[in-house]
Amino acid sequence: MIAEIEQLTEKYLDWLRDEITFRKRGQTVEVTAPFLDRHNDYIQFYAKRDNDGLLLTDRGYTVADLEMSGCKLDTEKRQALLNSTLNGFGVCLVNGELQVKTTEGDYARKKHRLLQAMLAVNDLFYLASSSIRSLYHEDVVAWLDDAQIRYTPRVKLSGKTGYDHHYDFVIPKSASHPERVLLSINKPDRASAERTVFAWEDTKDARRGESRAYAMLNDTQFALSPSVLDAFRNYDVHPVPWSDRESVREELAA
Repeated sequence: MIAEIEQLTEKYLDWLRDEITFRKRGQTVEVTAPFLDRHNDYIQFYAKRDNDGLLLTDRGYTVADLEMSGCKLDTEKRQALLNSTLNGFGVCLVNGELQVKTTEGDYARKKHRLLQAMLAVNDLFYLASSSIRSLYHEDVVAWLDDAQIRYTPRVKLSGKTGYDHHYDFVIPKSASHPERVLLSINKPDRASAERTVFAWEDTKDARRGESRAYAMLNDTQFALSPSVLDAFRNYDVHPVPWSDRESVREELAA
C-alpha cells in the first residue's frame, strides 16, 4: 500500500511540474500554478531578484480582486482578519501586495506558503455567515458615523404582545422627524423579511408617536428580490439597498 501511494504521489508531482508555466515579464518571471481561485482561474505570482535572494509577490491581485467583488478590507476588524490569515503563512502585506522573501535554497517552501496565503485570502470572500453579518454591521456603523447620524446601538424594544425585539440602531426623535429604528440585514430574503415585519408590527403600536422603521439591505453580493422589497413596503418598513444608502442620509441625520 505504501509503495502504491508513493507511486501516486510521484505522478501527482509530475503533473504539478508539467502544469506550472513560466513567462518573462520585464525584470520579473510570471509563474502560473494549477490551483484555482473562486473564479476558476489559475493563480499567478511573480518572482524577481532582491539583493541576494528572491522576492515573490502577487502584485496586489488577491486583495484588489476581493475589494472589486465588494469584500472591502478597509476596517480594523477586516484588517485584523487579513493580517491573522497572512501571519499563519509568514507572508507580508506591502502596499496591497502579498509578498514573501526567500533564498534559492528555500524557494520551494516559501513559494508554497505564498500560494497557500493567496488561496486563503481569496477564501475570505466565503466568510462564515456570522462573520459576514458582523462585517456588514460594521460597514453600516461606519456609514452612520461618517454621515453624523445620531443613534443608540443595539436597542431592545418591547412589543404589544410582551415580546422583546432587538433593533440594531434607534435614531431619536428630532424637531422635524419622528423616532426611527434601523435594522442592518446582511441576507435579505423571505425569512429575514418575515422576521422584520413581525417585529415591527408588534413594536410600532407600542411606541409613542409616529415611529418609522428602516431596513438597510446588503445588496453587494446578490440582487434584491422584488418580492422581498414589496414585503417590507407592505408593512411600512422602508427598504434601503446598501448601494442606495445615500438616498436616506438626510432624513436619518435630521
